[in-house]
Amino acid sequence: MTLLTHELRLLLRSRMALLALLLVALLAIASVAAGMTEVARQRAVIARIQPKQAQDIAAVAQWAGKTQDPGNAAYYSFHATWDAPAPLAFVALGLRDVAPYILRVRALGLEAQLYDGEAFNPELALPGRFDFAFVLVYLTPLFVIALIHDLVSGEREAGRLRMLDALAGSGRHLWARRVLLRGGLLFLTLALPVSIGASLSHVPLLPLLAVLGLVALYLAFWIGVTLLVGRLRWSSVTNAATLAGLWLLLTLLLPTIAHVAINRAIPVGQGVELTLAQREAVNRAWDIPREQTMQAFYAGHPEWKDSPPLGHAFHWKWYFAFHQVGDESVAPKANAYRHGIEARDAAARSVGWLLPSVGVQALLARLADTDMQAQLAYQDRIRAFHTRLRNYYYAYLFTDKPFGQVDFEGAPRFDDM
Repeated sequence: MTLLTHELRLLLRSRMALLALLLVALLAIASVAAGMTEVARQRAVIARIQPKQAQDIAAVAQWAGKTQDPGNAAYYSFHATWDAPAPLAFVALGLRDVAPYILRVRALGLEAQLYDGEAFNPELALPGRFDFAFVLVYLTPLFVIALIHDLVSGEREAGRLRMLDALAGSGRHLWARRVLLRGGLLFLTLALPVSIGASLSHVPLLPLLAVLGLVALYLAFWIGVTLLVGRLRWSSVTNAATLAGLWLLLTLLLPTIAHVAINRAIPVGQGVELTLAQREAVNRAWDIPREQTMQAFYAGHPEWKDSPPLGHAFHWKWYFAFHQVGDESVAPKANAYRHGIEARDAAARSVGWLLPSVGVQALLARLADTDMQAQLAYQDRIRAFHTRLRNYYYAYLFTDKPFGQVDFEGAPRFDDM
């Protein structure tokens, strides 16, 4: 314990070491605070939209309820869906930074609504937001290099290496003690802010331990790389330059190359292309006989085939039917798009076995429930909710049942899912 205290005193006498540790602590604190602020903002937005949603439905009910036309009720009623952040989301904001976490849908064609918010450029979104995952994956290795790259070479250049190696009881124990001390202090500067943030966010113990384990493993990887380079007996400057090059290669260049390679190997269109295809199918319905649309609709939904035939006047059930037929016409494209995204996501996670920076970032996003799997799960909940909406309004549309004000209260709600 005395030796460790002595080493700690020596380490803290170094302005560079002290500055590096303080900077890591400040960055970790700032990233946790920024993540928690963003999560709190998203929760506040989600909380605000629900009363607004109730006001909107009440206004539609007051107007459309007078006509008792279920078509007016279904067409003018927007229903809010939301994806509330998980308690650990502040650690890695992931796709929550770019993908919509609130979406208002109607009983019309879903595909055109689902990707309306897809307005971000994935390439521009690659660097991500400043969060704990960013500090750990991209910045922490630089501080590991700064603290350990000259551990042995610095003593050699100062002429103290032979004396330190000759001291009784020194040798390997001395270097192990210094490495553990530096690694331990780095771990504490990262672990304390994230643990406090997790406590304030009511994160269960197991996910927090998983995050701390990832922090320890990632630090151990970079400490190992730094020690391996240090064994080459190069000068401190050469060690630092070599390690900076490795950092650039492992955290920026190779992940970017892997990302480009995956995108080329697994081509996937944009969601907006599905939107356009669905809208083209919907617009085409205005130019073809209505009976043709209804036959296509009844073929897939025979439960409504006994609905009274269409007259010459406009009828909402035809309008909603051709929206659903439009959705079904692009279903193969939607499935291909989904499978393409899942394949890319699986390939990116596989790269994580080779590149620790990619693997740690992916695992943090998985633990935080902010990755592509979480985004697809939110889409699945929207689809299930939209199916309930359609079925609810169809029960009125296809039976010509009046839709009164009280029926608005019976419409499905997303928070019932």
